[in-house]
Amino acid sequence: MRAVSYARYSTDLQRPESVEDQFRVCRDLTARQKWEEVGTYHDAAISGDNMILRPGIQQLIMDAKRGKFDVVVAEALDRISRDQADLANLFKLLKFHNVAMHTLSEGAITPMHVGFKGTMNAIFLDDLVAKIRRGLRGRVVSGYSGGGNCYGYNVIRNLSATGDLLCGEREINEEQANIIRRIFREFAAGVSPTEIARRLNEERIPGPRGTSWSDGTIRGQGGRGTGILNNEMYLGRRIWNRLRYIKDPETGKRVSRKNPPGEWVVSEVPELRIVDDDLWQAVKERQREIAERMANTIAGVRAYHAQNKLNAARRPKSLLSGLIVCGCCGGPFSLRGGGRYACSNHISKCTCTNSRSIPREVLERRVLIGIKDQLMDEGAVAEAVHACEVETNRLRQEGRAHSASWEREMAMVKKQIGHVLEAVADGMHHTSLKEKLTSLETRRDELAEYLTQVEVSYAVRNIPQNASKIYASKVEQLLDALHQPEERSAAREAIRYLIEKIVLTPGPNGGDMDAVLYGDLGTILGWTNLKPIEKPSKTDFMAMRRMTVSESVVAGAGFEPAAFRL
Repeated sequence: MRAVSYARYSTDLQRPESVEDQFRVCRDLTARQKWEEVGTYHDAAISGDNMILRPGIQQLIMDAKRGKFDVVVAEALDRISRDQADLANLFKLLKFHNVAMHTLSEGAITPMHVGFKGTMNAIFLDDLVAKIRRGLRGRVVSGYSGGGNCYGYNVIRNLSATGDLLCGEREINEEQANIIRRIFREFAAGVSPTEIARRLNEERIPGPRGTSWSDGTIRGQGGRGTGILNNEMYLGRRIWNRLRYIKDPETGKRVSRKNPPGEWVVSEVPELRIVDDDLWQAVKERQREIAERMANTIAGVRAYHAQNKLNAARRPKSLLSGLIVCGCCGGPFSLRGGGRYACSNHISKCTCTNSRSIPREVLERRVLIGIKDQLMDEGAVAEAVHACEVETNRLRQEGRAHSASWEREMAMVKKQIGHVLEAVADGMHHTSLKEKLTSLETRRDELAEYLTQVEVSYAVRNIPQNASKIYASKVEQLLDALHQPEERSAAREAIRYLIEKIVLTPGPNGGDMDAVLYGDLGTILGWTNLKPIEKPSKTDFMAMRRMTVSESVVAGAGFEPAAFRL
């Protein structure tokens, strides 16, 4: 049997040599079982309570599906996963692909091992979390920090009487403390967090993580105590356990949840005070004023959303949402107050100098006129079609290079299948032969699928001579449908697929915003293969939209044959 070894250790505090130690015992087990070792997989400094974010185990799963091995060897089940559901799902998946699991601690893994050890590992994790929180709470009650360091303070590292490293104490970083006081004073004086962040970035003052300042870093969320203006540590009050963090089982990422105030641990640390009471209260008063002014605005926005029955799918708010890019920083443009598009990095992160904005109606009108008058130009379409043919020929050559190796492997796999069938016909009915045959047939089907995909993907496209006229006809139908209420929604969606991106750059000397539209060649080619539509309908427009996705074979990211200024 072909065996692979898997090893993992949890944190940076553990020895990297732990992986080799685990591999050593796995090799010993493989040798005793007289298996053939064909590979190893490992994850370093990654917790075992989630498999999504572990590249080693994910690669193991992919190779198991490809039939590259017959058994997975590990030191113990908790090295593979400590999560009960993940372990059960992995066991079922490997079993489906005829891959067994074997560990040094438990032996051959059965459903009983998965159920029992999975439960024990889950209990272990819960118990470990409880012990860690108990220890942190004790440190906080004793006057030490219970978490990471925040902006404005340095970590004091001392040695205990026993020689252990102590790093739970803090001291004020005077340079950063002056920045904090400046932020509080400017905000209390009426300067917005956005403007404060912009000034700090212009003076090249590093932010809390050494990166640029943003309005969110300064404003934060008052209810959660986040942001410079809400950190009560600057008032000489340390609050621990305000938030708890749990992992999203679908993404493996941590998300925060607010704890009830009764569970907070508050301790006074006057020696760490940076902001005096008067300045703190001035900031809180201005925050209350802003909150009161925003209350009516928020209520109006919510009422608008409810009235227009926005669904959970969150369709684009406008014709061009998500398609506009800033020519200065490369960041996204978004719809802001007054129905104007502006650079999000300039507004929120204060890292872009592009302060210009453009009304939504003006930009949409320029884009629609550009699509009609320029993107439909016969010369532009003909040039794009020629570029497509050149690119298709290049990709076809690459595809043939891959397919040659797959064809050789296919011949070898078919030959091996024939040998196994001959052995069965001669009376050999061992279980290992059945497993081998299943593995070979799985690989044969995979190779057949790869070769079929290459044949379809790089087939010669039948591009009609009147491609530009057909394309122009489709666009005309969409533009006309924008004025028909029953067809407007579908037409807008289809038009969005004509556009790859729109780059906006401030014009020279304060002139109009310079806009460059990049068209999608895949849409041009896809639509030219649609049959003529005599009377457009919603179904027709949705068919156009789907065609732009399924037919876009060579017009991938970065392939921009149709670009013009609006």
